[in-house]
Amino acid sequence: MIDIFKTQPDGSLAELDEIEPGAWIHLLDPNEDELMEVQDALHVEPEFLRAALDEEETVRIETDEGQTLVVVDIPIVKPSQNSFLYTTIPLAIILVGHNIVTVCLEETSILEDFSNDRVRGFDTCKRSRFLLQILYRNAGKYLQYLRQIDKAQTQVENALHESMKNRELIQMLKIEKSLVFFSTSLKANEVVLEKMMKFNLIKRYPDDVDLLEDVIIENKQAIEMGNIYRDILSGTMDAFASVISNNLNIVMKLLASLTIVLSIPTLVASFWGMNVAVPFQNDPNGFWWVVIISIGACAVSFYFLWKKKMF
Repeated sequence: MIDIFKTQPDGSLAELDEIEPGAWIHLLDPNEDELMEVQDALHVEPEFLRAALDEEETVRIETDEGQTLVVVDIPIVKPSQNSFLYTTIPLAIILVGHNIVTVCLEETSILEDFSNDRVRGFDTCKRSRFLLQILYRNAGKYLQYLRQIDKAQTQVENALHESMKNRELIQMLKIEKSLVFFSTSLKANEVVLEKMMKFNLIKRYPDDVDLLEDVIIENKQAIEMGNIYRDILSGTMDAFASVISNNLNIVMKLLASLTIVLSIPTLVASFWGMNVAVPFQNDPNGFWWVVIISIGACAVSFYFLWKKKMF
């Protein structure tokens, strides 16, 4: 799908039917015909247009013949077995001529904010600022999702306090997986931002320098927050693993103690079940004497095991 937007002289954002200079062209999971249409209209490098169509595409920034490609990882949320998995996908931003092109495999609220004209100071003709605004919103989206992950982690942790179930443990593993995805992508994005700061790969104006610094700070904050949440989650998982192991030891200790106590009546019954002369064999109350002996032996063994805190 192709969407074309352009900021009008009065500051409003209009959707166009054809590509014009100063327009923003957004490609959402494009097919081959749509890619060829944009390629023919703007003479974009084919590799640049197809960069974000591979979910495993490497985050990078490069220039070629006056065209600049910036590939960054953006966060998304996917449903996964009655829960959610936070992951990342690549977003390609291409500066070509007087236009800017974005390519993504899935819809993202980061670009929807721009297409719905909800970003202050947004102008499709100011390509460098537009690029930095996308990166800034991207870092902010990471922070938003990290807070959501922290809340989800707290809810699962509270559920684990009440009942140790595999479902909650699997949810904790999904949260840990999401944090790993975010941490890896944020560090890769940081490399791109540092290159943009050190090298003049895109044309920047004085205000753009301040915005780029804000983007770097926001990205670093997201990295630190992700690392903190990962450390907390790792400690929590280790604690719950120890609790589960301890609970298992308690159960096994209880079962072993019960086995010892319950084996005593079996032992007594085995002795009195022999085909030899035994006490009380001619006593009409012999059975009850055997029962009393078994109960007494069980009580004595239970007392000693209880003193040893086996129960």
